[in-house]
Amino acid sequence: MKIKTVIIITTLALTFSASNAQDKLSVSFDVILNGFVGDKMKASYENRILAQDAERLIEPFTVRDEHSCWQGEFWGKWFTSAVLAYRYIPTPELADKLKQAAYGLMETQTNDGYIGNYAPESRLKAWDIWGRKYCMLGLIAYYDITNDEKALESAAKEADFLIKELNDKNSKIVLMGNHRGMAASSVLEPICQLYVRTGNKKYLQFAEEIVSQWETDEGPQLISKADIPVSQRFPKPVDNWYGWEQGQKAYEMMSCYEGLLELFRITGKEEYKEAVEKTWQSIIDSEINIAGSGSAMEAWFSGREKQTIPIAHYQETCVTATWIKFNQQLLRLTGEAKYADEIERTFYNALLGAMKPDGSDWAKYTPLSGQRLEGSEQCGMGLNCCNASGPRGLFTIPQTAVMQSEDGAYINFYIDGTYHLISPENQKFAIVQNTNYPVSGKIDLNLVLEKDENMEIALRVPFWSTNYKILINGNTEYEAKNVLPGNYTKLKRKWKNNDKITIEFEMQGKIHRSGNTHEYVAITRGPIVLCRDERIGKPALEAILTPIINEKGNIDLVKEESSDPEVYMIFSAQFIPESYTEQGSQPIKVNLCDYASAGNSSYSFPFFKVWLPQLYNPRNQD
Repeated sequence: MKIKTVIIITTLALTFSASNAQDKLSVSFDVILNGFVGDKMKASYENRILAQDAERLIEPFTVRDEHSCWQGEFWGKWFTSAVLAYRYIPTPELADKLKQAAYGLMETQTNDGYIGNYAPESRLKAWDIWGRKYCMLGLIAYYDITNDEKALESAAKEADFLIKELNDKNSKIVLMGNHRGMAASSVLEPICQLYVRTGNKKYLQFAEEIVSQWETDEGPQLISKADIPVSQRFPKPVDNWYGWEQGQKAYEMMSCYEGLLELFRITGKEEYKEAVEKTWQSIIDSEINIAGSGSAMEAWFSGREKQTIPIAHYQETCVTATWIKFNQQLLRLTGEAKYADEIERTFYNALLGAMKPDGSDWAKYTPLSGQRLEGSEQCGMGLNCCNASGPRGLFTIPQTAVMQSEDGAYINFYIDGTYHLISPENQKFAIVQNTNYPVSGKIDLNLVLEKDENMEIALRVPFWSTNYKILINGNTEYEAKNVLPGNYTKLKRKWKNNDKITIEFEMQGKIHRSGNTHEYVAITRGPIVLCRDERIGKPALEAILTPIINEKGNIDLVKEESSDPEVYMIFSAQFIPESYTEQGSQPIKVNLCDYASAGNSSYSFPFFKVWLPQLYNPRNQD
């Protein structure tokens, strides 16, 4: 039966009066994305979000006979993705689908409050609480866009039953489920959201109890071990890599820290924020690779230093999407450009590299060399966790590209489109971006204002930028004094309707080196990692090629036209092939494509390679 509904957009920045830490940035209220990124959003919207059979995701909640699997997460992952997609494009079709999915799930709730797929004798174990978390997140998200009190009440009833069940059974949440309790205790996030929306102090008390249990001997010690690299906090599991002993599980760990940030917003306790920031830095320093993601066999493993070699089950898409969400939380809270830098790198490389060209499917793992192979179905659900998680990262981008602060606007990402915001003087205004970035580094920003206003427009200078210029209305060059790459340059002036800002970033081909005895090189251009792909020309991928470096230490790249609609960007460069002649070889032209396109095909599984091995030369070694 088709259900008619009207969904009302409300702000994401909901805060209860007890909040002690305010976000520096908030989201745009209406966004239209064009060009390459807009096409990717549309593809996922139509072929993944709308195509999902929501009734199949609800079915396990009606049977309740599970003992070990994680069917309970799939509804919530898809539903929260769909809510983000709806915020971006609020169509009646998706509104109707969301209402049917929300009410279909709520109809499965038992009288005592349980929404889940586990048999009574296995409740609280394995992935049960993890699944309940995703149900609560989905219902709260639905409340946020509809003001439907029934959804909030249902989420609260689910939380109340969980709290009662743990108390009645005298069970510690960190001993429930897998990964030193991180899977179960990541329920901290929706519990904090419930407190913010209801003001009910029992949710705050439960949230603090979860964090207290973290710091016990049995817990994951996410605060006290924040100074320890994420892959070294606990011994490697002996019996079960995916069991309770695994304290390095990447996705679940970041999910817990997302909840801790929500608790910091409520309490203002600096030790919570410090633990998150230290862990973020540890992940950057030891795990995140050139494409912006990491993990092997779904766990942290000091992977940054190992990224040139073939790695088993590398870059889980759940990790990639959660890394984007984790950074978005920190960007919103702090307004620091380094988090936007990481989102951009991950989005254009690891995330889009995991998405099929038509948006219908997502890879389970995405290597830096080899093939992008299909993942398997999980739990008899017709999809796997990463099919459901990928869009959760994708649809954060419209929210994050341009944000607003008390002083004006923050341009985080340079994406062709129109962004509507509220000014410091409370007038609605728009910023229109015209650009094909990152193909080129030129961006035009046009302001649409009803009246002149003094405010600040902050422009992110990406971490990779070495040379750029900014023009205001075409004739005044703005000198960005003391603004280093990886920061915002802030333009403060009285802005008028039709004012135009032009930004030009120099897009150099940069060489990255890894290893000593076994040396490898990789090439980037702006935020894009470039790769060899067997579809775009010879020599064979096995060839040993040495890039020709220009006088600035970079590599010269020439834009080439792509004849394959599934290959976004192709650049050529000059390389010296391996030779056994006395005089060596002449340079040859070699094509490179963007990482998101490399090996990413609807009709085959082409081989590709990011890191290019270099010849060992004993004359160059110490």
